[in-house]
Amino acid sequence: MNIKLLAIGKTDNKELQAIVDEYTKRLSFYIKFDLEVIPDIKNVKNLSESQQKEKEGELILAKLSATDHLILLDENGSSFSSVGFSDYLQKKMNTGIKTLVLVIGGPYGFSDEMYKKAQGKIALSQMTFSHQMVRLFAIEQLYRSFTILKNEPYHHQ
Repeated sequence: MNIKLLAIGKTDNKELQAIVDEYTKRLSFYIKFDLEVIPDIKNVKNLSESQQKEKEGELILAKLSATDHLILLDENGSSFSSVGFSDYLQKKMNTGIKTLVLVIGGPYGFSDEMYKKAQGKIALSQMTFSHQMVRLFAIEQLYRSFTILKNEPYHHQ
């Protein structure tokens, strides 16, 4: 299985980007992983919240292939412990999914079309985080999950 993380907008913070890069590198020892950043939409001041979600949704959906398994990182999604998330990933790998695509939406979330296309939703927390931080948390949790699956000492119970 391959994992792709799609995110709207680039990270401005160099220190945060360096940590994202570090965990991306670590994760690559376990699985083929890609972080793909979709550029921010121009002239958002002229768009309503729903128009912005629609445009972002179109950009995200254009990046997907027919066989991709789409999971939205959404505050109303399923919550997992780190061990529970590793079990979730193992089950996804066991089903023969070719590419698992996790998506971090824009500031207003996802369009209705995105929700219709998704095969699931995962909540990283009930708290709100910046979209830049969510990238790091998602990639670190993916890395942590693979160390759990390999019985490596990164995660402590």
